[in-house]
Amino acid sequence: MTATSAARPQSRRSSWAWVALALVVLAIIAGIGTYLTAPRPGDTMDPSATDPDGARALATLLRDGGVEVVVADTIGDVERATRPDTLILVAQSQYLTDDGLLDRLAKAPGDLLLVEPTVRAREALMPGVRISPSSSFDSDPNCSLREATRAGAVRFGPSDSYVVGKDRTVTSCYDGVLIRYRDGGRTVTAVGNTDFMTNGGLAQAGNAALAMNLAGDRPRLIWYAPHHAEGETSSGTSLSDMIPDNVIWAAGQLWLVVLLVALWKGRRPGPLVSEQLPVVVRASETVEGRGRLYRSRRARDRAAVALRTATLQRLLPRLGLGPQAPPQAVIATAAQRGGADAGFVSYHLFGPPPATDNDLLQLARALDDIERQVAHS
Repeated sequence: MTATSAARPQSRRSSWAWVALALVVLAIIAGIGTYLTAPRPGDTMDPSATDPDGARALATLLRDGGVEVVVADTIGDVERATRPDTLILVAQSQYLTDDGLLDRLAKAPGDLLLVEPTVRAREALMPGVRISPSSSFDSDPNCSLREATRAGAVRFGPSDSYVVGKDRTVTSCYDGVLIRYRDGGRTVTAVGNTDFMTNGGLAQAGNAALAMNLAGDRPRLIWYAPHHAEGETSSGTSLSDMIPDNVIWAAGQLWLVVLLVALWKGRRPGPLVSEQLPVVVRASETVEGRGRLYRSRRARDRAAVALRTATLQRLLPRLGLGPQAPPQAVIATAAQRGGADAGFVSYHLFGPPPATDNDLLQLARALDDIERQVAHS
């Protein structure tokens, strides 16, 4: 068995190891990409949810338009974040079942935008306002409210229409689906439909324009859309519950592919087979090749060291000296045995490196003469 035949299985294993590593990296990248692009499920009007009932599209448009959107999970978050110049968006009011929480919300500074409020929320936040059913799907503003006239026709779907007593000045739009009035120094806006603000309904008619005009009326928006009644604890979720199913499915498929490739390429290749070297290189060719390499790099010093080292390795046994013999002993013994001048021997065995190619050639000849004289003595 030769070195070449032994090296081939190792190179194969190394190449397939890199292939397996590349597949693992691709699997990780694919999993991350799938996770980042996967839908984010959530409740209705959740500003981080990307499903049709969520409202991430509206929240993103508002932020891109320069509105500071602050998501509040509790009434306490609303109270800490709100200011007189802010707008409080209240949605999912069916979870506001505590009268005390509604009273705190009514006392919070800032204007109100009530999205499809429940009966309890209307009694606490907009008293004196009644509702009547409306079957209008596509509706024109039919009012002077700037936010509505700029949006134009809006597709609400089945919505509630608001009816306000004559003792209050109210701007009513879209056949009463949208109203606005002043109450105790604050502006209260109520809309009897939620769908036009969600991801699924935002692209219809003038829905997006009306949603942005209403929610972006102030530079700071407090988004309060609770997902459960305050004071109740939501069901705990683990990390695996937060990972979308399609990510787990894609990762499982990729790992199966990696396993199959590993089993396919990891099979035993069989016993090693000895082979003859395809080419026999003569020693003279090796010497000539090394000499050309030295010459191309002008490495006369290294060539001289190689010549002197090889000469000393052959001379020392003939002179009866050991490998660690001092230079003076080598010079004296070689001069005595060969009958040459000690200075001549010292210069060529331990002298400075040659300055030119011709000096290197002369050094090689002189070393050959010293070795020949010692051998014939």
